[in-house]
Amino acid sequence: MNAIFRYLLPRLAWTLILLALLSLLAHWSDRLAIKANGKTQLRAVLFINGTLGDKSFFDSAARGMRRAGHELPVSVRVVEGGNDPTRWESGLSDLADSGDYDIVLAGTYTMVPYVQRLAAEFPRTRFVMFDATVDYAHCACGNVHSILFRQNEGAYLAGYLAAMLLQAHLLPGVPPNAGLGLVGGMQLPVIDDYLLGFGAGARAANPSVRMAVQYANGFSDPAAGKDIANAQIAAGAGVIFQAAGATGQGVTEAASEAHRYTVGVDLDQYEMYRHSNPQRAAAIITSVLKNVDVAIVQALTLALRQQLPYGRADSLGLAEGGIGMAPHSEVLDRLPVPLRQRLDAVRADLVSGRVRLPSGFASASAEARG
Repeated sequence: MNAIFRYLLPRLAWTLILLALLSLLAHWSDRLAIKANGKTQLRAVLFINGTLGDKSFFDSAARGMRRAGHELPVSVRVVEGGNDPTRWESGLSDLADSGDYDIVLAGTYTMVPYVQRLAAEFPRTRFVMFDATVDYAHCACGNVHSILFRQNEGAYLAGYLAAMLLQAHLLPGVPPNAGLGLVGGMQLPVIDDYLLGFGAGARAANPSVRMAVQYANGFSDPAAGKDIANAQIAAGAGVIFQAAGATGQGVTEAASEAHRYTVGVDLDQYEMYRHSNPQRAAAIITSVLKNVDVAIVQALTLALRQQLPYGRADSLGLAEGGIGMAPHSEVLDRLPVPLRQRLDAVRADLVSGRVRLPSGFASASAEARG
């Protein structure tokens, strides 16, 4: 019996070692999400700190995930965190801790502290932060890639267009000497970047144009957006620029009812309403496109190639295709050629850097320094 035991013991030990190695290899194969048929090479999840259906920022992000899942060998999932901010950190943590994903994506400034903490806690998980950046100088964030957008560039172009249209009296139903309204969801650097850019563009087209700015204190309150828009219309606004998420839907509703006009953000809002609500679509001049969907597809493409630069933030604007302006609407399609040429020249100046733009982020930095 002892001889048999001495014979089997080494073989049993080697068998256990082999099983452990096979288990480890299986674990890492699963971690990389590599399937034998080669269809899936990466597993990505997007956490939405809110809900879908805003016809703006979050819907654009979700569209990017769907595109990635369709065009790339990537398995994707979108998780809605709801409108209770106290649940966002735990929701993101659960995804990072699950081991089910190679890359966790999250956006907006609100999620920055959570991503910074989780990046240190789960160093093998990669994170993509969009529309905000972690503080690389003060966090262990070598596994985080951040994507910023120069939305003030697109907003400048839209502001120039809006003021030019008012000055040329090309907006039916808008009285002479009408001004501009600007509605922000909350007073945040990214929102101020929109509003400052829009205002600068409007002043460049017409230095005497009147403007009124108001914040709604939230991104998911269309009723508040409608109230603000109605007040601005009563005060003489002919065009209202809204950077307010779902709150902006109320702005567009008020404008369409009063025969006034809006400029939206993030997604092509004219195209979204063109078939479902033609009256509302007719009130939309254009939208400043923040191509979150494009940025997400680009990031996941680079991640697949192992070329995504973790540990740093990249900035996308007009030149990189991260920011744009929707090309069609009932108003834009009637734009006279000379005005279109002026607009094209302004865009070229923005891309070349010849236009110096105000920045909501620079203002925030100055305030922080006191």
